Amino acid sequence: MAGKFSIRLTLSLVGALAVLGGATTATAAAAPDDPVSWRVPATPAQAADLARAGFDVAESGPGVAYVVGNQAVARQLRDRGYAPEFFDTVYKGVTTRAAADTYYGGYRTVPAHEAHLAKVAAAHPDLATEYTIGQSWRKTQGKGGHDINAICLTKKQDGDCVLSTESPKPKFVLMAQIHAREIATGELAWRWIDYLADGYGKDATATSILDSTEVWVVPISNPDGVDIVASGGNSPKLQRKNANTSNGNCGGTRSGIDLNRNSTFRWGADSNSPCAETYQGPSAGSEPEVQALEKLFRSVISEQRGSGDNDPAPDTARGTMITLHSYGNDIIVPWGFTSDPAPNNAALRKLGARFSESNGYLVGTNTETVGYSTSGTTDDFTYGALGAASFTFEVGGQSGTCGGFLPRYSCVDSTFWPKNKGALITAAKSAAAPYLQ
Repeated sequence: MAGKFSIRLTLSLVGALAVLGGATTATAAAAPDDPVSWRVPATPAQAADLARAGFDVAESGPGVAYVVGNQAVARQLRDRGYAPEFFDTVYKGVTTRAAADTYYGGYRTVPAHEAHLAKVAAAHPDLATEYTIGQSWRKTQGKGGHDINAICLTKKQDGDCVLSTESPKPKFVLMAQIHAREIATGELAWRWIDYLADGYGKDATATSILDSTEVWVVPISNPDGVDIVASGGNSPKLQRKNANTSNGNCGGTRSGIDLNRNSTFRWGADSNSPCAETYQGPSAGSEPEVQALEKLFRSVISEQRGSGDNDPAPDTARGTMITLHSYGNDIIVPWGFTSDPAPNNAALRKLGARFSESNGYLVGTNTETVGYSTSGTTDDFTYGALGAASFTFEVGGQSGTCGGFLPRYSCVDSTFWPKNKGALITAAKSAAAPYLQ
């Protein structure tokens, strides 16, 4: 999740019933040790205070915050004068694993994603080029970990799919699962890759995109975190951050650094508490995963915007970027670090509205969609430092089988991919002139 307050407290749920101010409410299908989502009447300022206090505020809106946690968390909220009500289960009742390289009913592990990229590159040498763009924190420490991989897709001609800002075709960059537990996002990246690679020469739209555009995809931006999530099998661990424990081991899934608060553009206004889920890290760009992503962005997208916050990207600027998060139904436009509008605000909203024609999501800034500001985010970097038209998609609703961080695997094909395929197509087709749509 991108711009959501996310200080996750994943303590054990001490009972399957939630006692709410003397009333007993069944927590649906939640198992005794599962966290759940609580609906908490709160103003935006109170939601911000709860996040700063260490609560996992997964979503907020007019007059309400949604807090993830267990029965102990609900008691802590009541002790502060709030009235939490059970809202939704976190785990959606998955009971089987599909195969050894999947978890939670079908979601693919990091090794499965690595094998997929290699397979696509081998099967489509005229279309696909795989790159290793960096390493995860664990790998830099010699503690296992992974390379961070990207794939470039286009109908190759001289100068295509090389790490150069001078290559002739415009670029669309899609990245996913920078927050590890937002598991549907990596699956959307997988389907986008297959749609383009397998559709070239068969599907007119896929063919047109790859004839005219370089499409870069980073399907797993936080592989160490995804390893932790997948290790839970049918009850994934709620790891949001990377696996960096050098700033202290907070226990459970609370250690690490929020990679979507660690980017080098306008870093420094989020949490400096190592055990907070939005911990921004000790310095801007401190994490190897962020360094890898920013190096890729700078390698394929030229700097097209001035250094001032009010300097617009020119109408002739090229390049689009989408970072996939969950949960919510939002298309978030820069800025994240301030409530002030970005200098290309009108054009960004116009393009966002075209995305929304496919998925129906709400278009707006962080302040308008989730009620607060964030700093050090990926989309602020690609727009602010480079001038690419950049967006955060919050995929999935707040509740139900296809809501939350951990929707049933079937939701990917029944809901998320059909709703977002058209938006990704629009983003790719707009890469040549995103501010003139």
